[in-house]
Amino acid sequence: MPDAPARPHDALPTVFREVLEREAQAILDAARRLDQRLLTAVDLILTAPGRLIVSGIGKSGLVGKKISATLSSTGTPSFFLHPTEALHGDLGMVTEQDVVLMLSNSGETEEIVKLIPFLRRIGTRLVAMVGNPASTMARMADVVLDTSVEREACPLNLAPTSSTTVTMAMGDALAIALLEARGFKEKDFARLHPSGSLGRRFLTVGDLMHRDERIPVAAPDLPLKEGIIRMSQGGFGALVIVGPEGRLLGILTDGDLRRFFERTDGDLRKTLSEVMVRNPRRITADRLAMEALKIMEEKAITSLVVVDGERVAGFLHLHDILRSRLV
Repeated sequence: MPDAPARPHDALPTVFREVLEREAQAILDAARRLDQRLLTAVDLILTAPGRLIVSGIGKSGLVGKKISATLSSTGTPSFFLHPTEALHGDLGMVTEQDVVLMLSNSGETEEIVKLIPFLRRIGTRLVAMVGNPASTMARMADVVLDTSVEREACPLNLAPTSSTTVTMAMGDALAIALLEARGFKEKDFARLHPSGSLGRRFLTVGDLMHRDERIPVAAPDLPLKEGIIRMSQGGFGALVIVGPEGRLLGILTDGDLRRFFERTDGDLRKTLSEVMVRNPRRITADRLAMEALKIMEEKAITSLVVVDGERVAGFLHLHDILRSRLV
């Protein structure tokens, strides 16, 4: 039989479109098949005291790793277990408190089918995401999620294309259903992504502030001359004036100093209590760093005193926020 001729180069955009349309249609078909079993799977995972372990091999294994990562980042603790490695010792990672999500298009994948009896012996519950609901894997599972496709997007109907896309989408749907059921919010997501841009949005003042000996503090009776030296040594361009037990009395910034010298004779023998700004802007450690930045911008200031009641608990400078890459 002669080889099929190659598609001409100018027909390739059509090929792209056909593949996308076939895979999109396969997802829509899977959505129409959803039934009570999805809710059963969600309830099974939610009530399990352990983790959701994902297992598959080949292309299904690659998809499974992505699904496991999505689950973990959206509030469902999960890890990927290679079925062959499980049969050679990694089965020790699995407990009766866990649920295993098994992936296979055929449902007859040898390594998965061999693994199931051992998982049953442990007492683990099984959810099958499978392209053949009548397969061995499907029959042995507690819950079956149907990921079957009419045909692959591959013109030879051989390369896993539509089937892997549907499985990936079904995994996303499961993860998001669990997210909704858990009441998982933006702050929870940020907690699991501390290095990402979303995580930075939820940085608190307490995450960035200077504490203890790094707080530029001075007593109210300190002469102004010595206060200027201490301010210069601190490197923040500010001094927090504190009283007994660390109670906040005021603040003195380099801007306050300039204004003091502009309107007075600049007597350096005055004490800090005589030149400080009383009742300075303050914030608590649990407030978002973004809120602190907004206060600084609105009040045209570069630092905030962090308080716990009336006691000084920290010091936050604009440079600390900029270094965090919050903006």
